Amino acid sequence: MQMLKRSTRITAYGSAALLVLATLTVTTAATATATTTKGKDLCGPGTAITLDRSAFPWDPEIENKWFPLEPGMQFTTTGKVVNTVEKTVTKRTVISTVTGLTKKIDGVNTVVVWDRDISDGELAESELAFFAETKKGTVWLFGEYPEEYENGKLVGAPSTFISGIDKAQAGIAMLDHPRPKEPAYPQAYAPSVDFLDCAKVVDRHVDVCVPADCYNNVLVIEESNPLEPRSVAGLQHKFYSKKTGLVQVKPVGGEDQESLDLVKIKKLSDSELKSINEQALALDRRGYTVSRDVYAKTPRAVVAKPGRR
Repeated sequence: MQMLKRSTRITAYGSAALLVLATLTVTTAATATATTTKGKDLCGPGTAITLDRSAFPWDPEIENKWFPLEPGMQFTTTGKVVNTVEKTVTKRTVISTVTGLTKKIDGVNTVVVWDRDISDGELAESELAFFAETKKGTVWLFGEYPEEYENGKLVGAPSTFISGIDKAQAGIAMLDHPRPKEPAYPQAYAPSVDFLDCAKVVDRHVDVCVPADCYNNVLVIEESNPLEPRSVAGLQHKFYSKKTGLVQVKPVGGEDQESLDLVKIKKLSDSELKSINEQALALDRRGYTVSRDVYAKTPRAVVAKPGRR
């Protein structure tokens, strides 16, 4: 399901900021599926990252117990964003659907997730996000195509980033065995759109109740933007339950404080999933016109073949 993201947008990945770096190399023990070579750290000592395409299977199935992405599953979260400077409150609903589509990004076949972000009752963003899981179980984010809307009209997708294009690099959405005291890790890096998110596991034994259900032994991940003052960007704590995924988001300081709770989980019927796939494919096709410099350089998304996800 979705990961809820940067500053005023919610979908899984944290906060964005500018960083001009040339290479990324995985050196953290938690990402042992990737090769280790000399590179610059992004989120602290030992957190540089590089992509090892051979670590990913041909068929993109995501079965990480903390971040499962089964085609046809749909998750709805609701909450609000409080701006502590302007004293405004924005109601927020995010509908995240795991499609039955795959798309090759930077040489890796990924699962396509479609997020719809509704603010104060109006569509604010419609996004395709691309995930893949290594053979050892670490889930990576390979890019995003987020269309932005104002007053019901599409105004563009300026924050699009795709691993392998314009120095953007895939990052870690969820570790295979997340444990406290492990080093922080980059969730994605895209200098052309000023995007850098850093995450760190802070707990694995929290109890959480949200409208959808009550969950025990919940994983807590802290996300931050190390390139902005903490008084501005703040932190986010995201709560993940085994076999479900993200169930809650809480702010820790910052000017835009975002709170979200999982309120509904739905397994789509075959006909509903077919409709979702058609809508997501239309979004994918439109991306070749809206984002000519980035998204148009990617292969088309396709419906997964029978026997594949």
